[in-house]
Amino acid sequence: MIFACGNCLHLDKKRFHRQPPNARMVMALLLLPALAGLFGTAEGQAFHLGRCPTPPVQENFDVTKYLGRWYEIEKIPVSFEKGSCIQANYSLKENGNVKVINKELRSDGTVNQIEGEATQSNLTEPAKLGVKFFWLMPSAPYWVLATDYENYALVYSCTTIIWLFHLDHVWILGRNPYLPPETVTYLKDILTANDIDIEKMTITDQGLAPWPSG
Repeated sequence: MIFACGNCLHLDKKRFHRQPPNARMVMALLLLPALAGLFGTAEGQAFHLGRCPTPPVQENFDVTKYLGRWYEIEKIPVSFEKGSCIQANYSLKENGNVKVINKELRSDGTVNQIEGEATQSNLTEPAKLGVKFFWLMPSAPYWVLATDYENYALVYSCTTIIWLFHLDHVWILGRNPYLPPETVTYLKDILTANDIDIEKMTITDQGLAPWPSG
């Protein structure tokens, strides 16, 4: 679209050529079609303007208490989780990192499982972990915002897309397949207090898990 105005007809061409477009502006224009496609294919995911927020994390986080099985209670939908009965199991590896096994029940009745590894890159903030599932894949943030280790955990991950947008991931986890509504509300209040949008959060179906609950 072209906008016409009287002053526009008197542009100083020499001045215009001495001020090339900002490199970031050019990159943004080049990436807009790709971003539009990304927005179109990421239905349900939480895109927002600006960089990722930095909410406070669980104080004095003890990763050994966090190990074991966690059931997904609610989440902001993600493209790589389409099934039901989703759970994660964390165990300590010989190298001191955390072995991550995520699994879900697909709609055809088969079980989808993936294994990854979580690391604590900064021991002064042990609740800020990074997790990766493939060798060439960069680590994704895995921040434990709140947990009592025995009942609930609130996990946050965020990715900044260039400098224009960020993509939120949130998981509410439980040691059992269900959490009391008041606990879920408490955890969601932590998110909203830190300007993390919960509008797109959905409940995970835990009704037909084919594996033991203990």
